[in-house]
Amino acid sequence: MTRRARVLIVDDHPIFRRGLRELIADEPDLEVCCEAADSGEALRYIHTCPPDVALIDLTLKGGHGLELIEEIKQQNDQVRMLVCSMHPETDFAERALRAGAMGYVNKEEAADKIVEAIHQVLRGEIYLSGSMAKRLLQSLVGGKPDEQDPVETLTNREMEVFQLIGQGYTTKQIARRLDLSPKTIETHREKIKTKLDLANSQQLSHRAFQWVHDRA
Repeated sequence: MTRRARVLIVDDHPIFRRGLRELIADEPDLEVCCEAADSGEALRYIHTCPPDVALIDLTLKGGHGLELIEEIKQQNDQVRMLVCSMHPETDFAERALRAGAMGYVNKEEAADKIVEAIHQVLRGEIYLSGSMAKRLLQSLVGGKPDEQDPVETLTNREMEVFQLIGQGYTTKQIARRLDLSPKTIETHREKIKTKLDLANSQQLSHRAFQWVHDRA
């Protein structure tokens, strides 16, 4: 018999990990080899029980999923990686591909879409929604490489904070959502304002809202 493909689940929500585990267990050609709640644990499993594919959330305690993807890519470039996140793929899919992932699927997608994404990545193919693939193609064909959107200069964590600001979350709400302190979020806000040349919090909220709205 052909061995089952080994899947590593990286997500800091136990209930969601359980749901993914049960979903994958129903597939005759897949098996969950290990689960990790944070980046450090995930990297240990990359060495002790190397998976064929890693299913990675972006919002992790003590780190960011895109940074983990880059680390895994450096340590074992045979592992294929798929982002499974609550964030819209319009916000992070391109960054995920640049980091080394081979696909992006939203957590709210139907179960069969998540399974389809895993199988497609295991075949060595990129998995994106049709609309996202079209958006990236249009950007490639019609983009202006000399004109970089200042938002693209934000770090992965700053981008995450920026997006949540645009969705109307307060500093305290963002801190709880990302498991960070309000002081850390305020530091990110100040750095974002500097990079985007924004004078105050009102301008930041307006710019973030407009950015989220334009990409909806």
